[in-house]
Amino acid sequence: MRLHCLLVLLPLLAMAGAAHAAAPVQTNDPASEKVAFSILFENDIFYNADHDYTNGVEFAYTTAPNDTPGWAERATRALFHKNGDVRARYAFGQNMFTPHNLALVNPPLTDRPYAGFLYGALGLVEDTGTDLDQLQFTLGVVGPASVAEETQKMVHSIFNDRKPMGWTTQLRDEPGLIVEYNRSVKLIRPQSILGAVFDFEPNYGATIGNVYDYVDAGAMARVGFNLPKDYGPMRIQPSLPGSNYFEPTAGLGAYVFAGVEGRAIARNLFLDGNSFETSRSVSKKSLVGDLVLGAAVTFDSFRLAFTHDIRSREYKTQPAADQFGAVDLTFRF
Repeated sequence: MRLHCLLVLLPLLAMAGAAHAAAPVQTNDPASEKVAFSILFENDIFYNADHDYTNGVEFAYTTAPNDTPGWAERATRALFHKNGDVRARYAFGQNMFTPHNLALVNPPLTDRPYAGFLYGALGLVEDTGTDLDQLQFTLGVVGPASVAEETQKMVHSIFNDRKPMGWTTQLRDEPGLIVEYNRSVKLIRPQSILGAVFDFEPNYGATIGNVYDYVDAGAMARVGFNLPKDYGPMRIQPSLPGSNYFEPTAGLGAYVFAGVEGRAIARNLFLDGNSFETSRSVSKKSLVGDLVLGAAVTFDSFRLAFTHDIRSREYKTQPAADQFGAVDLTFRF
């Protein structure tokens, strides 16, 4: 597997590592917590592939606790019954799925169907410092209305890449609703170990709707210096959760991370096919797992992270596990 993109960030961990890691973990003044804007790009191009989950782009805006709308704060308090910082999250994105051979007008029925998903999302977030509760409502459209066909053809044309020929076989138009809840717990809070700072957080959750139905559980560990007040970089679901926002504990910080997540899946529209009309489909696997490896660099105003995701086979006729990369750039202002 290729980890060169990850390794580009690793030398930063050596910079002033001992001096930074020896310093006590700092807490944040609430006045320092800011609005965050994230740009997330996921693609298998990092590993010379172009199939299965092949592309995802998401833009997200997350409020600072002091800027969260009153209705969002009241709803979050009523749902989670805690006294943490409350944020609202607004996101817009597009996901794309394709079979293995883009040159075929009529791909084999044993391969994943072409599909796109265009969506908007509203999230409610509460962070106590040790627990992160996230509830997100996503509403979108699957099918030609997602403009995934036009997006992929435009990008391939710009880079003079092969033209995907089988989009006429894609899943049909269908509204998509996803309701997902996830909780992350800092079982081991940031602490010094072997000259660095380490933390560990398991997570669990559930998702329902006509797009996905599954339960999930996983965990992530981080090690570096000046770990920011966050839960790792955000990802497009389904995946390990993270947080769109971060609050630095010092000027410069960096860490590497590794995590695993397993999902028991009752429905995946992108494999099972359309809900209300006949469409292409494949026989999905009920248990799917992700292994993630990555690195992140944080400063006062930005966080840059790269994640390498290795995903087990999602359907029975899938030739091998999937892998793709994710780049997350988050700005605070």
